[in-house]
Amino acid sequence: MQNVIQVTEDLFYLGGNDRRLALFESAFPVPRGVSYNSYLLTDEKTVLFDTVDSAVGELFFENLDHALGGRDLDYLIVHHMEPDHSATFLRVVEKYPSVTVVTNQKVAMMLKNYFPFSGKNVRLIKEGDVLNVGKRNICFVFAPMVHWPEVMMSYLKEDGILFSADAFGTFGAIGGSIFADELPFERDFLDDARRYYFNIVGKYGVQVQSVLKKAAALPISMICPLHGPVWRRSEDIAWYLGKYDVWSRYLPEEKGVAIFYASVYGHTQNAAEILGAALAKEGVPAKLYDVSVTHVSILLSEAFRYSHAVFASTTYNNGIFVNMENFLSDLKAHSFQGRKYSLLENGSWSPQAGSLMEKTVSEWKNMEKLGETVTVVSSVKGETREKIEALAAAIAADYKSEKEDKS
Repeated sequence: MQNVIQVTEDLFYLGGNDRRLALFESAFPVPRGVSYNSYLLTDEKTVLFDTVDSAVGELFFENLDHALGGRDLDYLIVHHMEPDHSATFLRVVEKYPSVTVVTNQKVAMMLKNYFPFSGKNVRLIKEGDVLNVGKRNICFVFAPMVHWPEVMMSYLKEDGILFSADAFGTFGAIGGSIFADELPFERDFLDDARRYYFNIVGKYGVQVQSVLKKAAALPISMICPLHGPVWRRSEDIAWYLGKYDVWSRYLPEEKGVAIFYASVYGHTQNAAEILGAALAKEGVPAKLYDVSVTHVSILLSEAFRYSHAVFASTTYNNGIFVNMENFLSDLKAHSFQGRKYSLLENGSWSPQAGSLMEKTVSEWKNMEKLGETVTVVSSVKGETREKIEALAAAIAADYKSEKEDKS
């Protein structure tokens, strides 16, 4: 049965949710599922904004038939070719053979790569082009590498509605309401939105900044992304765009310390927890993460979230413990930068993890080390505890000076 949701008088939500998906893009856990969004405008011409993943394909076609109400489909705008938004494309153009596909040159090339698509009835557009569909005009805004090279957005000029492709989306199925202002977004979705951004889009901060500048020139009353809820209140839109501005400039979202540790028999964990307790005693908020049991997508998101990071690793095979090494590699791949960091190492006969981690982290952009590397030999002892507490004092002093500078 169709589940069409009215967004405005003649704009309809046709999407659906997949709550059974375990890994988004076969990489990122989505315990709360994910939504696949599509929208239909019924002006003098009918316009479909993107299709959906095959997981919700049957519902999508029921929704599309219902929303069209017997009308033909005039235009299909393809913003982004990733299969979770284009998997049902061919079925659409086969069902509505007179439909005109509106897209850019790069998308058109990918359509032929993915599908046995002739390329007939394609209207190629360039940035700034306008499509008149009756009472309304649709303008096109290109957003290359947010997060594929072909990505573009559509702007419904008369209504101020931005169809933003994968930008401003989030993990997490939506239900009960599709509108962010009717959901406890900050409580239930913000962590997923942050994790979605940094793992999917975060590497391309420069490109996101470019899109934000384009968006600033548009009077936006609503944002309709391809994942997650629709944004329609001006104060909420400003708040969320503000998050993207901070994230895409690689700035800390919060003042605090994220302590990441890799421990085999619990001694490195013990050192990390002593550090966390010492920071709490100094009045500094700290969160601890075991890199061996916490998914790297969460680790990455939390590293970007906080102003300070501590990397604590045992030495393993004369190197950094493998899960910490993989985490550091992922941070580098996503352009982690601009943070204060500290190091803690462990080893029973030849501790080397600290120097190896420093060699890696010090090469990243705008990184500043706080305190001396603390070395644990097998287990924490009295003098080592004193060094951990001294490290906590150094981090706390910097944290408090930053807080004072902001006040």
